[in-house]
Amino acid sequence: MNGPSYLTGQFLLALPGMGDARFDHAVIAMCAHDSQGAMGVGIGARIDDLGLHEILEQFDIDVGEAPNAPVHFGGPVEPGRGFVLHSNDWGGQDTIGVAGRWSLSGTIDILRAIAQGRGPTRWVVALGYAGWGEGQLDRELTRHGWFSVEGDSGLIFDTPAETRWQRAFERAGIDPRLLASSTGQA
Repeated sequence: MNGPSYLTGQFLLALPGMGDARFDHAVIAMCAHDSQGAMGVGIGARIDDLGLHEILEQFDIDVGEAPNAPVHFGGPVEPGRGFVLHSNDWGGQDTIGVAGRWSLSGTIDILRAIAQGRGPTRWVVALGYAGWGEGQLDRELTRHGWFSVEGDSGLIFDTPAETRWQRAFERAGIDPRLLASSTGQA
């Protein structure tokens, strides 16, 4: 029997009918997953009427060169806490690399760097995250709800949020229109 399969650097896609409205059409960029638990940042939904400029102003950071990019719903855990998924060409005091595919930062230094035009070349801002305790995600993966696909930075940085869910399934060779919202029982 093989050891556990961890999902760091992959995407979790919510299946239709998973039973949690907070994750309807969710695309979660998995940033950590091991025997202690898992953490990912949602990139499939934007927060209406909230842009980066408002976040910067809340921290008294001059918007400088930063575009007023959308802010994404990162997940239901700590919805007031911000995270930035970004290209690997920048690193700050808390930056972690994610399987060589992208990086994650969660402190104010990355916001300052973006506003000053010296941050990463590509980035996505999110509030909140999706988190699972020890073994929780592993158990959820045995039931209807989540589908994992290989992660790639193109889905994060080059694909509009509203099409990420569909595109991720299509890249895996699945037509999401054909997915059932429930599973059968044998």
